Amino acid sequence: MADTPVVCLLGPRQCGKTTLVQTFSDNREYFSLDEEIYAANAQSDPVGLLTFTPYPKTIDEVQRAPLLLQALKTVVDRDRRPGQFLLTGSANLLLMPQLGDSLAGRVEYVYLHPLTDAEKARKPGNFLRTLIDHEFTAAIGGISADKSSATLPERLVAGGFPEPLTRAPARARQWQRQYLNTLIERDVRDIARIRDVSQLRRLLEMLALQTAELLNVSALSNALGVRRETIDHYLAILEQLFLVRPLLAWHKHDAKRLVKSPKLHIVDSGVATMLGGLTAADWIQQRDRFGHILESYVVQQMVAEAGWTDPDLRFWHYRDKDQVEVDLVITRGKETWGVEVKAAATVQPRDASGLLRLSEQCGKDFRGGILLYSGTAIVPLSNPKILAVPLQLLWQL
Repeated sequence: MADTPVVCLLGPRQCGKTTLVQTFSDNREYFSLDEEIYAANAQSDPVGLLTFTPYPKTIDEVQRAPLLLQALKTVVDRDRRPGQFLLTGSANLLLMPQLGDSLAGRVEYVYLHPLTDAEKARKPGNFLRTLIDHEFTAAIGGISADKSSATLPERLVAGGFPEPLTRAPARARQWQRQYLNTLIERDVRDIARIRDVSQLRRLLEMLALQTAELLNVSALSNALGVRRETIDHYLAILEQLFLVRPLLAWHKHDAKRLVKSPKLHIVDSGVATMLGGLTAADWIQQRDRFGHILESYVVQQMVAEAGWTDPDLRFWHYRDKDQVEVDLVITRGKETWGVEVKAAATVQPRDASGLLRLSEQCGKDFRGGILLYSGTAIVPLSNPKILAVPLQLLWQL
């Protein structure tokens, strides 16, 4: 806000955006477009709403009034002072064609995610930084045992939204259920015209059962009995609302045998387990399904940490036609890191086969790889740049 006229904080509903922007409330006019009187004024007289009180202003839930962003461009062009407008949006404006270009060159977008487990533990959240800065070192004797009360399956079921974290598991699940109902019944209608939201709900339930798998639009279309174009439209809506995250395939131009299909992840692991009907008690019997949710969980932890680690980091997955894969590929320019995820408490050198293949593809640009697992030792795997690292460090660093 010190050098940009408009700052827009984007993220899913109930992740803490309003709480955060209200900490900047000194001398700022605040109003939310969730209040119908402001939403109506923003649609009927957007310039008037922006100018009838002194600057600076904080405006919550701007996705509810597309005309307001177009008016904001006119107002800001008359006066380019920094920090005039602090906005929040519960839909990704950059993915909405009618809004994405409205404020180009005038706005800084900042993303707020559900809480990481490091944040819940009041830790700095330095896992990703430690990986990027090559600071993981072998600890064959093991690191200190995790003394936290929450088990790994309990962490996956809890998710990262602040409100349900204060509740017992059954009440938290009810919150997650009502949260999705509100999004689908109300927020979807703010950004798209859909006659039958029940199809969108069924698609989301299917995606929760397939989180961390390659996206197959044709299979989804056949299963739901709708056209491919409809599935594409629904997927775009779910992405705009920060419910799902497509992870594009990493490839080099000369890598002919790489699979190009994206993976699709449910953003919040708590929402994914609720949709899949899983509880922490199902960890043993439903290990395969939890393995996919664990992968999505790790992706979310890394993406969130990137916000305060390095905004130039980009995220992908790797898979080739030999079925060799890496769950998460991180790049910064040509620099490349790999992250593989295993729920097991022990690892073998062969578990690093995907990371080794990635290192061969990258050559000198490969900076390192880690295999996250449930053990306690940090051990090298087949290559001095590849280490097995305990999952518990995600919330301990």
